[in-house]
Amino acid sequence: MEPTSLRTPQHTRKARTGSRENPEVREDVPGHVIPILEREFDDFDTRAAEFMRGSLAEDEFIGFRLKQGVYGQRQPDVQMVRVKLPFGGVNPEQMEAFAELAERYAPLRKGHITTRQNFQFHHIPLPDAAKAIRMISEAGLSSREACGNTVRNVTGDPWAGVTEGEVYDITPYAGAFVRYFVRNEVCQLLPRKFKVAFTATDEDRAITLIHDLGFIPRIRDGVKGVEIRTGGGTSIMARVGATLYDFVEVDNGDYLKVSEAVLRIFDRQDQLRANRMRARIKFYVDEIGIDAFREVVDEELRGDWVAERDFTPDPLLFIDDEEAKAPPPPQSYGSPNGDGPEFERFAAANVRPQRQEGFSTIQVKVPRGDLTPQQFRGIAQIMRESTGGYARTSIEQNLVLRWVRDESVYDVWRRLIELGLGGAGAHEVTDVVSCPGTDSCKLGITSSMGLNWAISQRLEEMQIEDPLTRDIHIKMSGCPNGCGQHHLGTIGFYGASIKVGEKTIPAYIAHVGGRYDGGDVRYGERLKVRLPAKRVPDAVERWIRMYEREREDGEAFNAYVDRVGTEPFEEAAQDLSLPVEFNLENLVHFIDWNRRDPYRVERGEGECAI
Repeated sequence: MEPTSLRTPQHTRKARTGSRENPEVREDVPGHVIPILEREFDDFDTRAAEFMRGSLAEDEFIGFRLKQGVYGQRQPDVQMVRVKLPFGGVNPEQMEAFAELAERYAPLRKGHITTRQNFQFHHIPLPDAAKAIRMISEAGLSSREACGNTVRNVTGDPWAGVTEGEVYDITPYAGAFVRYFVRNEVCQLLPRKFKVAFTATDEDRAITLIHDLGFIPRIRDGVKGVEIRTGGGTSIMARVGATLYDFVEVDNGDYLKVSEAVLRIFDRQDQLRANRMRARIKFYVDEIGIDAFREVVDEELRGDWVAERDFTPDPLLFIDDEEAKAPPPPQSYGSPNGDGPEFERFAAANVRPQRQEGFSTIQVKVPRGDLTPQQFRGIAQIMRESTGGYARTSIEQNLVLRWVRDESVYDVWRRLIELGLGGAGAHEVTDVVSCPGTDSCKLGITSSMGLNWAISQRLEEMQIEDPLTRDIHIKMSGCPNGCGQHHLGTIGFYGASIKVGEKTIPAYIAHVGGRYDGGDVRYGERLKVRLPAKRVPDAVERWIRMYEREREDGEAFNAYVDRVGTEPFEEAAQDLSLPVEFNLENLVHFIDWNRRDPYRVERGEGECAI
């Protein structure tokens, strides 16, 4: 115990950040974007205790906990905790907090990167969920409004600020957007969830066109602005968005003003609330058209509410000088020694030069988006020693390390190998994307994570060397909704089932020709075949080999799809789609990937729209 004379007097000691005495905290450090309010954790403790005692109705409690990022699972009495990472930013201390959360509260001892750049932790008992969200707040992390009918995590281009071709860094304005709308009364009970993305360039690596609102940096006559897009969305009746305004200023806050106008309009659409399956803003925009919607927004901007607001973003801007924290040139560094070809392959696929000379980014390929406590801590140490101090998650469920000295890339790769994360092929055919599916989701029909593993294994066995084939993207969801972004996959799948007498087989419906690279967003064409889950890897191999045999010189997979249509893919998989007779020899088809028991459809009511 320290001597009394060295203790800070109670009346002068500064209260812990986020406490009642120091209630609202944000720092310009990645992950600290969302202000922390201690009272919200106190409220969660109280309401959770009331619910467990039976003195609080379940419907009332569900809406409350969703706003705190705690989501019900298909398994009884456990929850999923979703932690928001605005534009994917995370620092070493937060990675270590994730490691602790996974060890203490998540039975599977892992965290999962989502396609919207969040981290999720599954199978957490409700009392532990309350402890978990309080614990991560000490590292500046927040789950506030990660679920529910709110503005969800604001995603971004992981290369913003360091990529060639950007007219300015959009990151500060994305941070201001988060801070303006979190806990904002205008978006606490929308007709449905609302997704937002900020991208860095016309390459549109944040895929703004599939969002409710999307922002692309523009400069006009020396003034910084954004092109604003709206009306996009995957899931049921997928829609590609359109430009609402081609230029809206940012430094005067007009982009926040327009955004609030859109949210106010969306919030008033009571006809959307009547059918929650059609309650996204894309249905309203699709119904009246983008030009008519623009007129509605123009009219909204003439409302009295505008004069009651201060849209100046300056106090809210996220300002973080990564370059000032970049590591100095290393005094010594390693170089390939017998592993040159493997390193060259990794560097070609995973490493990208920054626009700042002497630095590179490294995209860490995270299989199925899952990280263990050891990996969390290992990456945290790499971030401290070899980067500008933090990383960003990506929509491919990977991590992007930034401000790595060119001389240090090899050493970082060797350390990633020790963590089991040194695989080449980020954003290539072997970098398969999937949602959790029936591992945790109430809406899941199939084990999409299990299929991810099976397809990844098959692709590794195929030893694909062809550069055009490597450009294929494979994505899957465990149901028709879009969490795995299967609509955008060069080859995409969503979970379904096949009835065989009184038995049921887990199955998938395939799409081909989806795309999003380079800002060209198109959804894949659905194939008229329903494949048993255990036959999907066979179909993937057939389609890839068919493409390699029949393509024209230099023809990319999607160009091949555009030329030949869907019929050759359907014909190539026709025998795979044939019904399976239930017998001992075929029993494997009646058990889903990574499962032991016979398959049956168990689909509950999801909480996304509650």
